[in-house]
Amino acid sequence: MLVRQALASTNDEARSLAQAGAADGVVVLAEQQTAGRGRRGADWFAAAGESLAFSIIVRPAEPRALWPRLALACGLAVAEAAEAWAPDVGIKWPNDVWLGRRKVAGILVEAGTDFAVVGIGINVSTRVFPPQLAALATSLLLATGQAPERAAVLTSILRHFDFRRRQLGGGFGEVLAGVRLRCVLSGQAVTLRTAGGLRRGTIEGLGPGGELLLRTPAGVERIIQADEVRLA
Repeated sequence: MLVRQALASTNDEARSLAQAGAADGVVVLAEQQTAGRGRRGADWFAAAGESLAFSIIVRPAEPRALWPRLALACGLAVAEAAEAWAPDVGIKWPNDVWLGRRKVAGILVEAGTDFAVVGIGINVSTRVFPPQLAALATSLLLATGQAPERAAVLTSILRHFDFRRRQLGGGFGEVLAGVRLRCVLSGQAVTLRTAGGLRRGTIEGLGPGGELLLRTPAGVERIIQADEVRLA
């Protein structure tokens, strides 16, 4: 594990290391991340000393076509780790982990030529969020009243991820089962922003490849990728 006092982005640092030949499984952790990002380039708030911001270099043995499954595998791993301290852990497809109705962790998977970088941010003991996030975000401390040691949370996430990342192929059914069990969108009316425009309907669950099944008046659509998913 490589620990940096401050980085703009752990994903960017991990990508540079991977391009230079860093091995599968190398972890880059920043005590302070100054320009962290989520999906669609959104800023990721990470309070120094109160959260974890780290990235994992992955060189999957599976075909590249299966790499998008890393987001679900990682989301499940983070959720399973969080369940050691918090009840009511949910997964908001494809890459957010919720406690109750608020986001506690986010995941950003970025692919390189022969590697992927899996970035993880989780709020551990954060007490105060910026005003624009106060109604949307939470931490393990706020949700449970107790703050686990960050090292313990990190160790648990890495252990669960090491197991789940090896299920992108033949074992993906187990990943799907775990995500379906925790999916906060199932049965909910949603609005999705996709490359083809806005979609509205009710989520019936996840398909065999991890895609969303959206029930609309025209039937069931399979949503492979969405830039934004909002509960109606």
